[in-house]
Amino acid sequence: MQMKQYLIDTFLFNDATNKQLLQKIKMLPEPSEAIAFFSHLINSQYKWMARIKHETRAPQMDWWLPVYPMEALEKEWTKSLALWIDYIQQKEDEELMKEVTFIGYDGTLWAATSIDIALQLNYHSIHHRAQIQTLIRKQGLEPDFVDYIGTRYRRVK
Repeated sequence: MQMKQYLIDTFLFNDATNKQLLQKIKMLPEPSEAIAFFSHLINSQYKWMARIKHETRAPQMDWWLPVYPMEALEKEWTKSLALWIDYIQQKEDEELMKEVTFIGYDGTLWAATSIDIALQLNYHSIHHRAQIQTLIRKQGLEPDFVDYIGTRYRRVK
């Protein structure tokens, strides 16, 4: 499998599981912390894309703000994800392996490969999804099974 396809597949896995998670967040008696984590995932996708596209607003974009209202989360998630799927689809593996530069947290120039940034976003999503799953359990609900292997294994006789 090419890296390009692996990245797309990983984004799509996170898309499906995060949308499943959103349905559970809607059921929480106190959803504000889960909404903040989910908004952070959206903002991270927007900020990283703005960074690698050298948008002037990128350094001022916040990782945690805005916190989107519950009813806007799915739409904003889908928009932020589409930026990444489109970006990856337009590149070949060789291009994705090249370093891109961006202005970092300290105002200086930094570099990383597009692959590493995309992997960071996906792994970061898994990390915060686990935190949200913990919040769901603490609030008395049973978290859904969202492990990757659940999308791959199959029963054999």
